[in-house]
Amino acid sequence: MNRKKIIITISILIVLLILILQSAFIVKETEQVVITQFGKPVGDAVAKPGLKFKVPFIQKTNYFERRYMEWDGDPNQVPTKDKKFIFVDTYARWQITDPLQFFKRLTNERGALSRLDDIIDGETRDYIATHNIEEAVRSTNRTPVSTGVISEEIGDTLIDIKVGRQEIQRLILEASNEKAQDLGIVILDFRFKRINYVEEVSAQVYERMKSERFRIADKFRSEGQGEASRINGEKERELKKIQSEAFRQAEEIMGKADGRAAAIYAGAYDQSSASRELYSFLKSMETFEKTFDTSTTIILSTDSELFKYLKSMR
Repeated sequence: MNRKKIIITISILIVLLILILQSAFIVKETEQVVITQFGKPVGDAVAKPGLKFKVPFIQKTNYFERRYMEWDGDPNQVPTKDKKFIFVDTYARWQITDPLQFFKRLTNERGALSRLDDIIDGETRDYIATHNIEEAVRSTNRTPVSTGVISEEIGDTLIDIKVGRQEIQRLILEASNEKAQDLGIVILDFRFKRINYVEEVSAQVYERMKSERFRIADKFRSEGQGEASRINGEKERELKKIQSEAFRQAEEIMGKADGRAAAIYAGAYDQSSASRELYSFLKSMETFEKTFDTSTTIILSTDSELFKYLKSMR
């Protein structure tokens, strides 16, 4: 009899334990729970952490994340307003704010991600298609910091930005939240992860960049050649000036030397007849040296000073 009581007691305890395990559940700080009965939600969502209870076997707990979650979009080929096809890769952060509504509309996180694909990708495509690619790439109008021809040329080709990347991201976030407001979620942040040209457009862009750089290089080269010509001209002018000044100084020195020599000759000529004769002889010899060579033929009168010395040489 005691053995039967023990078995019955143990059985009752096991049943009670099973009932407690089936009825009790724990809600963590990072979780929120929706209780369903036969697949339909019962009461409000449980968001406060702690030990909670439900009807065993009949009711079921559905756990949902309270923390921020990540949505990573697939890269899509999207046309811009200026008819350029680009790859756009996006990501977002979202959170479940109304778990009861979330369960009714989306059931689980997989359903939420699928719905976010439709909402965010659609809004991204719409806003990219209504703006030029420069608007999606740049956020503000900026002036190149470096100076010189290259910065000036690039500055002249930059297109003015009226909306910009950050504003497009904000508009997509706002439009996506409007469409997701009845899903029990909120999209906290949206960003472009990467924007790139498709292969065909990339080749055209690179060729245009190369031609632009070649044009700037040609401009540098022509300006350099012009500057080189100017420097060479100044050099030639300065060189001729120096040469002419040197020639003038040399002529002045030679003139002074010739004058000095003439003065010496004149002084010697005035001193005596022998000196005068020597002077005349030296000047005649100098004249011979400068005037005649081996192939020279000359006719002289008998009263010529030169004839006198030639005759005496015979």
